[in-house]
Amino acid sequence: MPDEDGPTPGPMVADATPDLAVGVGPHPQPWPAGAQYDPQLLAHGDHRNVGDGYRYWTVEAIVADLDTRRHEFAVAIENWQHDANIGTVVRTANAFLAREVLIIGRKRWNRRGAMVTDRYQHLRHLPGIADLTDWAAAAGRPIVAIDNTPGARPIETAELPRNAVFLFGQEGPGLTAEAQASAAMTLSIAQFGSTRSINAGVAAGIAMHCWIRQHAVIDSG
Repeated sequence: MPDEDGPTPGPMVADATPDLAVGVGPHPQPWPAGAQYDPQLLAHGDHRNVGDGYRYWTVEAIVADLDTRRHEFAVAIENWQHDANIGTVVRTANAFLAREVLIIGRKRWNRRGAMVTDRYQHLRHLPGIADLTDWAAAAGRPIVAIDNTPGARPIETAELPRNAVFLFGQEGPGLTAEAQASAAMTLSIAQFGSTRSINAGVAAGIAMHCWIRQHAVIDSG
């Protein structure tokens, strides 16, 4: 398993989808001009899981373009049990263009669910909740815990801070007591079935989309 200190190693084909019919083949000549284009992708095709506007672009060029329009919210998730949901959280944070994702606790995490989107998403590792609290205070960011605990307010009716740090716990135990104490507010997600909780990756997606509905500029075209 690769270390999360840097990009996942390996050739660009490692970013391909399992079905190579997805994507585009070699670019016809003449090739487009521009430093954003990868000659190998132009020559051999681009089967990565990226939007059509980024076809044939280098990873570095895609990240640089995303950096010009990332949203203000960040996402943090505790990692004490090597939770497989972290990959899903990273993938969803990429989809909703989070400023960054903070992994709290263990440094190594299961990347499978990220589907290589960690190449395009800024990641930060912090050893513990105290480090998150210090980072958030220095950045002027309120920590918003997402957990169905007594006293939590419904996220569906809450006004979300533009620069929120959404904090999620592990699958099963949820947020640690230290994490709950670090939060400026705790929000719950309405449920109507028999289970007492929902998957941490799903909860993260719901919270991020709530932020998008309140603060993002939606292109209606």
